[in-house]
Amino acid sequence: MHRPPSRRLAAAFAATAGLVALVPAAAGTAAPAPTATGADRQQQFAAAAARHHVPLSVLLGVSYLESRWDAHPGQPSSAGGYGPMHLTDVSRVAAPTARGDARGDGARPMTTPARPAGTTDDPALHTMDAAAALTGASTSTLRTDPAANIDAGAALLADYQRQLGATGSAAADWYGAVARYSGATDAAGAREFADEVYQVIRDGEARRTDSGDPVRLAAQPSVAPKTGQLAALHLAEAKADADTPKPACPASMDCDFVPAAYALNSADKADYGNYDTADRPSKLKIQYIVIHDNEGYYNGTLSWFQNPAAYAAAHYELRSSDGHVTQMVRNTDVAWQAGNWYINAHSIGIEHEGFAATGATWYTEAMYRQSAKLVRYLAAKYRIPLDRQHIIGHDNVPATTAGGIRNMHWDPGPYWDWNHYMELVRGHTQRGSRHGGLVTISPDFATNQQPVTGCDKSGSGTPCAAQGTNFVYLHTGPSADSPLVSDPGLHAGPGTTDIADWAARAVDGQQFALAGRSGDWTAIWYAGVKAWFLDPHRSRTATAAHGFVATPKRGATVPIYGKAYPEASAYDGTAVPVQSVTDLGYTMSAGQRYPLGLTNVVTDYYYAKTIDSSLPDDHTVVVGHDRYYEIQFGHRIGFVRADQVTVRPV
Repeated sequence: MHRPPSRRLAAAFAATAGLVALVPAAAGTAAPAPTATGADRQQQFAAAAARHHVPLSVLLGVSYLESRWDAHPGQPSSAGGYGPMHLTDVSRVAAPTARGDARGDGARPMTTPARPAGTTDDPALHTMDAAAALTGASTSTLRTDPAANIDAGAALLADYQRQLGATGSAAADWYGAVARYSGATDAAGAREFADEVYQVIRDGEARRTDSGDPVRLAAQPSVAPKTGQLAALHLAEAKADADTPKPACPASMDCDFVPAAYALNSADKADYGNYDTADRPSKLKIQYIVIHDNEGYYNGTLSWFQNPAAYAAAHYELRSSDGHVTQMVRNTDVAWQAGNWYINAHSIGIEHEGFAATGATWYTEAMYRQSAKLVRYLAAKYRIPLDRQHIIGHDNVPATTAGGIRNMHWDPGPYWDWNHYMELVRGHTQRGSRHGGLVTISPDFATNQQPVTGCDKSGSGTPCAAQGTNFVYLHTGPSADSPLVSDPGLHAGPGTTDIADWAARAVDGQQFALAGRSGDWTAIWYAGVKAWFLDPHRSRTATAAHGFVATPKRGATVPIYGKAYPEASAYDGTAVPVQSVTDLGYTMSAGQRYPLGLTNVVTDYYYAKTIDSSLPDDHTVVVGHDRYYEIQFGHRIGFVRADQVTVRPV
């Protein structure tokens, strides 16, 4: 994924080129303690590497995989990690999060209980105290001072190397210490983290950090780490179990399979969890990948999905500290994950350890990279295009009825870096066009610090910490003084800055039809209205694109649906009850245009009422003849009947 730095960055790197090649001080030679005053981020890494006799490439590689060298001063990651070295300090379990109906099937409505966040006894969640003890710095300093954080992380790596009894000053000699830094208690996670760090070292990386400092790790393609050091950590290896399915993951990924519960909760055969057996993609096409955060810790989510009373599960769960992937539901089966039965039937759900709010503000690079690898693999396997019409957030999934709109989830939230994530998924940066009738939302994540409130979930409107966000606010006019657009399905009145209020937000990668321009403002068609966002000429928050849009046929007002179920006649000859096809209360009016996502939407309904697939017509797919298109209607996708719209290129 390495990309050469820009000319401006290259010039800045040249000024610190000597630091990149800096040789750590010999053992027993004191080096000055790094300080944040008068030193840029590259110098801070170089000083810490010299002070603790850690190869600079190793220190840079570990930090890149944790934080991409960003500091996020004082702000914890989704796994409770702080600073460039992601020193973790998790002292409490977050309050349980209430969940909606994860199955999302009107034929079997249910309420999912609150999910426990999980325990905090994972060693990966407690490295701050150990690092503080090694350096004498306070934990409060390590949270807020990038130089002290980098120094403490280097000290921790050096301590791991000493405990292993490893010798050698070359980068290849530090594999065991790097693996331990992951915090993984299993060999698979530690190995994946270390392998990815050394891949970063071989490829090299360069970027400007959140402090504005350019940092560079020069590529070292010939580095061959001593992977045999992993054995000295005495970590548990996964044991093969003939009864456990083999995980569906890339060949290079050391993932495991921990089965989610598929069991009765009572004598009632309809009272079971947490997924439905199916025959995908043979009878149900897989056409979406849904990205979630699980509002909890990795271990808590695994235990929750193993409880049939959870009434919820996803196909995969990712651990934040090292990006380790655990599959919990076979891809052939339908996991109860998105709150929309039609989307569930046609998607794979991927959960990521962390919280969309509750003070957490960023996700680790290790998790981004492993998730992107998994998505690339799944997309290739099921022929899913690598775009935001097919790779969607849980917050982009529509409700199935108007009454369910306000209960839909909004994870992974405004702090998920969609721009960076999709670059990793595609393997390259997607370039926009200078002209076109579509607009792709693409603000610079780091500098796009939109005001957000309510991260503490207190309901008091407390401002969240200033940080990068993945969206632009949408106004009723080309002015910051104009109200935010409203979404009557979500709440009365205009949109707000509350973290859970998605009414007036267009998110990175989403495409909309251009509706006008006025100075530094651009208008798009959004949820039935013309919505304006700030798009300065010298600092664009969107790019142009070409594509196809749906617009109402003459005289038609087109309803928007949250599902594409078959027509009533399709159920003839079966015992499957006819499912109502009700709209969401939104409409597309004359003159409005919305980008096409899927044009080959299958109209079907998967009837799975009980755990007993041997019952007549249970576990049956009913396929219809009506045609729908998927469109990007507002913050969430929607469906329209093909016979009510005209498709045009723009």
